[in-house]
Parts: sequence; C-alpha cells; structure tokens
Amino acid sequence: MMMASGFAGLGYQIVWTEQCSLWLGHESAGVLAALAAFFGGLAAGGLLLGGRVERSRHPVRWYAGCELVVASWSLLLLAIAAPFSGWVFRLIGVQPSPIWQWALAFSGTFCLFLPATAAMGATLPAMERLSAVVRSDGRSIAGLYAMNTLGAVLGVLVTAFWLVPAVGLAHSAMVCIALNLLCGLIALVVFPGTTELDERSPIDEHSSARGVLSRLAFTGFLGIGYEVLIVRVLSQVTENTVYTFALLLAVYLVGSAAGAAGYQGWLAKRPDRETLDDRLFAALAAACLVSTAFLYAAESVRTWAQGAFGGDMAAALIAEGLLALLAFGPATIVMGALFSHLSRSASAVGVSFGRVLGVNTLAAAGAPALFGVLALPAIGSKVALLLIVTGYLASVTRRSWSTPTFLLTAAASLAVGLFAPALTFIEIPEGGHVVSYQEGVMAAVSVVEDADHVARLRINNRQQEGSSATRRVDGRQAWLPLLFHAAPRHALFLGLGTGVTSSTAAEDPTLDVDVVELLPEVIAASSRFRADAVTEAVKPRLHVMAADARRYVRASDRSYDVIVSDNFHPARSGSGALYTVEHFQAVRGRLAAGGLFCQWLPLHQLDLATLRSIVRSYVNVNPQAWAILASNSLETPVLGLVARQDRNRFDLGALRNRLAHPAAPELLAELGFDDEFSVLGSVIAGPAALARFAGDAPANTDDHPVVMYGAPRITYEPDSQPRDRLIALLHELSIAPAELLDVPSEPEFFPRLAAYWAARDRFIESGRDVHPSARVEEMLAQVREPLLSVLRISPDFRPAYDPLLSMARALARSDATAARNLLSELTRLQPARSEATRMLALIDSATSSSELVRH
Repeated sequence: MMMASGFAGLGYQIVWTEQCSLWLGHESAGVLAALAAFFGGLAAGGLLLGGRVERSRHPVRWYAGCELVVASWSLLLLAIAAPFSGWVFRLIGVQPSPIWQWALAFSGTFCLFLPATAAMGATLPAMERLSAVVRSDGRSIAGLYAMNTLGAVLGVLVTAFWLVPAVGLAHSAMVCIALNLLCGLIALVVFPGTTELDERSPIDEHSSARGVLSRLAFTGFLGIGYEVLIVRVLSQVTENTVYTFALLLAVYLVGSAAGAAGYQGWLAKRPDRETLDDRLFAALAAACLVSTAFLYAAESVRTWAQGAFGGDMAAALIAEGLLALLAFGPATIVMGALFSHLSRSASAVGVSFGRVLGVNTLAAAGAPALFGVLALPAIGSKVALLLIVTGYLASVTRRSWSTPTFLLTAAASLAVGLFAPALTFIEIPEGGHVVSYQEGVMAAVSVVEDADHVARLRINNRQQEGSSATRRVDGRQAWLPLLFHAAPRHALFLGLGTGVTSSTAAEDPTLDVDVVELLPEVIAASSRFRADAVTEAVKPRLHVMAADARRYVRASDRSYDVIVSDNFHPARSGSGALYTVEHFQAVRGRLAAGGLFCQWLPLHQLDLATLRSIVRSYVNVNPQAWAILASNSLETPVLGLVARQDRNRFDLGALRNRLAHPAAPELLAELGFDDEFSVLGSVIAGPAALARFAGDAPANTDDHPVVMYGAPRITYEPDSQPRDRLIALLHELSIAPAELLDVPSEPEFFPRLAAYWAARDRFIESGRDVHPSARVEEMLAQVREPLLSVLRISPDFRPAYDPLLSMARALARSDATAARNLLSELTRLQPARSEATRMLALIDSATSSSELVRH
C-alpha cells in the first residue's frame, strides 16, 4: 500500500507541477512556488492531523479517509483547475512585481492543492500507526519510509516515461486517483477497525525534543537545497529534457529509500545510537563534498559514458542516470539513514511521526526560494554547495569535532572554497574566450567569442540562442512576417535570443515592437549583439519585458498586427508548452483585425514526427496557414508557419508597395529582399499541403504534451542530418500560387512564381553534397552546372545568380577566359540584370590583370 501511495503522490507532483507551469509561467516564481506549495501542504497535513491520527483508536479510518480525500479532491481539480488558473493569472497580471507574483503563485497553488496535499501529509503517519513495530527500544519507521519512497521512484519513472506520453496529464491523474482509492479499500479490508491506543507519552517539549525537531527541520531544509543546487549545476551538462529531470528525481529518491532501508537493516540496532546522529551528520557532509568535487568531472563522465554505452537514446539516458547517481547517490543514502534515525530519536522522546514529517517538510518548503532564488545567483553554485556542507558539519556536536571524518571534511571544504574554480561549464573554442557569464535563478547564460570574433549566446552551455554571424538570417525572421502584412504598426516578439530579430524589426520607424523574454540574464547578454542595431532612434520603439511568453499572451489585453514566436528548442524543459493548441489559440486572440502570426520552428532540432504534431496543432487553430523558410540554409534550416487573422490570401499589390517604399531600404537590401520573388519565394507549402503533412498526427495540447515527450528523441539520438530532413520535407510539401495570392493582373506572374519555387527546391537539393572550399576553382567545379541548371528553371532566382557572379569576379583575377565564359552564360540566362554584363565589359576592356583587379 505504501508503495502505491508513494507512486500516486509523486505522480500527482509531476502532473500538478506541469499543469501549474501552464498558468503560473516558467519564471522562477511559478516553478519554485509550486514546489514550495506542495511541500507546505504536506507539512500542514503532518502537523495538523498527525497528532490526531496518533491519538485515534481507529487509524485505519484515518488512512482510508485521507486516501479518499486525496482521490476526491484530485478528481475535482480536473474540473476546477482551469477556471481557477485563469482567475489567478489575471490577478498576477502582465508584468507583476516580484513580491506580488511570488505571493499569488505560492498562495494560489497552496490553496488549490491544500486538501489533497494535507491529506497526503497525514497518510504516512496513519500508516505508521497501522504497521508500526513496537520494540523495547522504540518504534522504527525506516522500513515504512523506504517502501513509500520506493513507490515514489516508480511513480516518477512510470509517469514521466510512460503514463503522460501515452495518455496525457488528466488520465495520468486518473490512474493516481484509482491507486488512492485502491489503497484505502485494501487498508479497510486488511487492518482491524480498532487498535490499542499508543502507550507512548505525549509530546515532550523539553530540550531533547526541541533539539531533535530542529535537526529534522535543518535536514529537510538542507536536503532540498542540495537537490535544487545539483539539478541547476547538472543542467549545464545534461540535455535538460523532461526525462533528465525525471532521472535526477528518481535517483534522489532511490538513494533516500536505500538509506532508510540500510538504517533499518544495519544501523538501528547499533549500541552507539547516542552518537550515531553525529556520525551521520559528518558522513553526510563528507558525501555532499565528494559529490560536489565530482561535479568538476561531470562533462568528462558524460562524454565517456555516451561513448561506452553507444550513441542511441538509451545510452544517453544511461549517461544522464550515471551523472545523477554520482551527484546524488552518496549524499541521499546518508540523508535517508539520517532522517530515519532522527525520526526514531524523536519517537523515543515522545514526538509523533506526524510532527516529525511536518517539521521536516515545512523547512523543506523554504529551501527552493532561499537556495534557488537568493543564494545561487548571489554567491554561485560552488559556494552555495559548500554552505550546505558547512551546515551539516555545524550540526555535529562538540564531542565529535575531533573525529577523522569531521576534520578531513572541514579541511577539504576549506581547500575547495579557497582553491577550486567556480562550478561553471562553458565550452570555449580554440583561440576563443568568455565575454560574459551570469548564473541566474533559472539558468546560466554565457557569451563566448571564438578566434574569428564570432560571439555566441548560450543558455546552460547546451542551448545556443544565436550568434553574431547569423544577423542576416535572424533579421529575415523578423522581416519576412512583417513584409507579408500590408502596414504593421504594432508587433510582438515571443523570445529574445540575441535580440537581433526584434531590434532589426524596430528599425522600421513606423513600427512599435514589444519583446517578451523569460530569462533576465538573456536580456542582459543580448545587449552585446544588438548594440549596433539599437540606436537612439530605435530605443523608444523597442520594449523588452522579462516575462513568461504564455502568461503574457493570456494576460495582456493589447492587440498586435504581427506576432512572431521564436524557434524555441522543443526538447528543452518548458518549451513544448509554446507549441500547444491552447497557446496558438491565445496568440490568435491577441491579433488585431488582419493581423498575422508567424511561428518559427528549428528544423535542425526537430524530427519529422514531432514536426507533424506541431503543424497539426497550428492548423487546428489556423486552417488557412502557409509554411515558409527563413533562408536556404542546409545546416540550420528554420521553418515558419504563417497565418492571417482574417484567413484571407495575400495581396501582391500590397507587397509590391511595401518593397517600392521600404521603411528601412538599406536593411532590406542587406537581408536580400529586393523584389516580390525574394519574399514570396520563401513559401514552401499551402493549407492543403500542410493538412496532408499533419495527417492524423496527435495534436500537442496542454493536457497531452506530445512535443515535450517526443522532441527529446532527436536530441538524444539524431536519426538524420538537418539537410536530409529539409529535403524530405520539401518532397512532401507543395504550394500553388493561387493558394497564396489573389490573382494578379499580369498572367505571367503565377508561372514565374511557380518556376521560382521549383528552382529553390532544386537549389537546396543540389547543395546537399557540396563541400565548401576556399579555392574558387574548386567551388566553381562543384556548383557551376547545378546553379546554372537552377537558373535555367527560373532566371529570377538570385540565390543561384549571386554566388556565380561572385565567383566570376574572383576568378577574373586568375583566369579571365573562364570568368568570361561564366559571365556570358549568366548574361544569356538573365539579360535583364546588368551586373554580369558590366563585369563582362570590364574583362573585355582590361589590358592587363592588374588593371582588372583595379576595376
């Protein structure tokens, strides 16, 4: 029963935490407040109900009743959580103060889950009363605690790896509800209805009782603080998927269960029980220090493990599990033994187990805020972890200060504090250097510059948000959606990254730009990338806000002409919620009349199965949708889904008018938007093709987050190259000009546009096997005929014309004849363009190579 109850408890925690993040947001206030509220509810149940359970002659009724309350309230939550969440996020507002947001996030989740969490907090004391083994030396709950924790391990793994991916959050909660009801029924059948009253003395408030309770509180506080810090450090080494966090939590719980079981089997009968707590505190300090030291080798261990176990998803998860085991294993084993020992000591002085559990979890509720929000950004993870080691050492009484474990741990801690570097993980290329690094509440953000002075912004060292070398592509991700709108005045960008995308949009003097970014550290780091674009004239039009994108869209009452959502890495924790049907509906609700929504997707980080689910979710809300490409990149292809609020097709005249009277002419020329083909040529699919591509793929919803659980597959085990996925996608998709545009006045335009699209597909496919070379002769030998064949399909296709022109210019210095031949072919294919004709005239008129170079 205790295993089933533990299973259900952790299952609820996973489900409720995920549901809370949808309406509280993924800011630190939302994530950590939900965790604190869960622990606070458990503490309330243990403190308020534990004593009554201890004094009851009918503990089985208490246990069955608590399980019934958990099940009933959890069932009710399925109906009331959504309207309650809407009320809370409207109270929180768009840009709340930190105090207001924390207060509402904590109090809202605490009250919402309190009946269930309080009942959970009382189930363990009730079961302890039912199954306690009374011995001459007191009552032991170590075995009970171990079984409950082992059930929690199964709850974490089964819920994360099977239940939620298979049936969604609501049905996973239903499974937990059924387990609660089953546990209550079994208890009523197995255990007697009446038991003898506990003969132990009532709670003794003398110094021994206060001392053991303070130690229990301290261990709960430091234990959860240790968990928060280790998870944050390992987030810079692991892939940060939903499976990563499930493994970390599972290993933490396994260690605790093993420690409790070990105490029950070997330590409970030791004759030196009076000094055992000192030994355990010193051992726990040493274990935490050893694990902290291991973290310095975490990257090497991960690399070795992935090589040793293979390159598939199972091997990657084994590697992350090994990291979790080394970081959590030694410390949590001692934690489990120490909690069992302190609980036994509390029982010996008349403290009920309900109060033991309540005090321990109440202190644990404060740890996420103190360690995750205050300590980590202020002093760094190394110093924060050493403070935990010091806290455990400070719990050792003076009589044990001379023991070898205490002395060695204290000396080693001092050495690590003085001489060890900070616990940061930053991949620095050869010849490169770190420009900036900031450890924030939710993530570590770094900017690294390589030997070629290309700067890259990374989150947790794993997720690259852009670089100084991608200005053109980043800018195109802003201006493609803007050009598809006839006259935008207000634009919203969800996600900042390097800030280049939104800041280039703000170069339009007629446009007001709002940007929402989750991480304040990204906002600070992005200033290094957008310094050139954000001039004094641009600054008044660019408004950057630190907020959760989902919550902002739902809470804001402002309408926008264009909304552009960044290409969020779908496998990273929390990102999948930005690709759900519900979020797309909320975004659509923020569009002004005739507005346009563009969702960018990182095809280099997506497998086609997950892409189908995202497309299905998008077209469910926007059936009249189109797909576009940000560029013709084969290495990092970025796909966009575009839809209009009025579901109309686009107007060619409006687009030509925007290009004829550009708001930022120099910028548009730099981005490659010189005619209508450069804009319309980005379209790769129409509504019919997108519907066929999505097929019967499951939609990604708040209740069934298929992207969150499906996207990590390609992160752990890439099954193809991005270029191959792009080409496969182009083979599946199609578009007819009439699906995109109203019929233009000139009849030849539609055939020219169709030819342009065919040329683009040939251009992309022909680049798959090209190997870049610094020698122009080698490059020309590879691309001359493929690019000329593209121009034969569509002379309008400048991405093939321009590189041939550049190579002809470079070749003219060494081989004028070859350059002349190439230019003649370009002039024949595109006589309307004057560049090749002028260059050909220069070659013919030059009397020497030096004169040609001078021209």
